[in-house]
Amino acid sequence: MKRCSEVMTKNPVCCLPDDLVTKAAELMKSEHVGSIPVVENKETKKLIGIVTDRDLTLRIIAEGLDAKSTKVETVMTRKVVTCHTDDDLQKALDVMSENQLRRIPIVDDDSKILGIIAQADVATRVDYPKKTAAMVKEISQANGK
Repeated sequence: MKRCSEVMTKNPVCCLPDDLVTKAAELMKSEHVGSIPVVENKETKKLIGIVTDRDLTLRIIAEGLDAKSTKVETVMTRKVVTCHTDDDLQKALDVMSENQLRRIPIVDDDSKILGIIAQADVATRVDYPKKTAAMVKEISQANGK
């Protein structure tokens, strides 16, 4: 089984908690991604949250907030499930399935963001079609099981 470091997309684009949500949305569009890790600052890159396209939809649009004045910290998910670079990919797949996550940040021991694994990474970089199919099915189920 591969390690997370072999499958992850390295150095994902990040944003800061004080950035406006419009910046996060623009990054998602330009980078063709559905989530942006939120880091404490650009120097340490310590992961403190994640903002997803779903967060923007449910927490901005559905609640009628102004995207041009709302900061990322207002809508980001603070409790982020992560894995480490040396973890087995299977651990990441299990965690993604258990938590119904389409992507999982990869960090070091200091919570510095090093990469991210998305469903697409697993589908295109791992030659385990049955495991990929099972993971997608579990993540997509409404109640997790």
